[in-house]
Amino acid sequence: MAADQKTLLDDLTRRMDGALESLRRDFAGLRSGRASPALIEPVRVEAYGGEVPLTQVGSIAVPEARMLTVQVWDRSLVGAVERAIRDSGLGLNPAADGQTVRVPIPQLTEERRGELARTAGKYSENAKIAVRGVRRDGMDQTKAQEKKGDISQDDVKVWSDAIQKLTDQYVKRIDEMLAEKEREIKQV
Repeated sequence: MAADQKTLLDDLTRRMDGALESLRRDFAGLRSGRASPALIEPVRVEAYGGEVPLTQVGSIAVPEARMLTVQVWDRSLVGAVERAIRDSGLGLNPAADGQTVRVPIPQLTEERRGELARTAGKYSENAKIAVRGVRRDGMDQTKAQEKKGDISQDDVKVWSDAIQKLTDQYVKRIDEMLAEKEREIKQV
């Protein structure tokens, strides 16, 4: 029985880790006052007859705290990269300089900081929903095993408590990540 519980908890842990990783990616795309390559990595550029990720047409660097640069490998794509960043909805105004596109990161207004904090809150709530969904799946599996007669009611209680404890740990981590991101966003 203990092996089944360990297998179940390992599976639930793996799935909850996936929710945390997704939240990390979402948070990386939120703009704070500092320059981060993750800010523009998701930008897609019209190139070679289709849309490709920015990272496939150039390399992104952070030469200073409030500046990103994109070293475009194909000179003919400099304009497309500049346009893609400008049209990305991130509020950035890139400038071409030879084969390099400079992207200054402007100061965030107080209003924009509030919007970003709310967006971060939505992302964290989505992660919590995902974690709770994983918990529900674990509880359902436990109850199904009880119905089949594989485990006793006492085991169901033990397993349910373990699943709930795991869920609480992940929700706490999500809250900590949100608090850190909000601190980063509000930092002037």
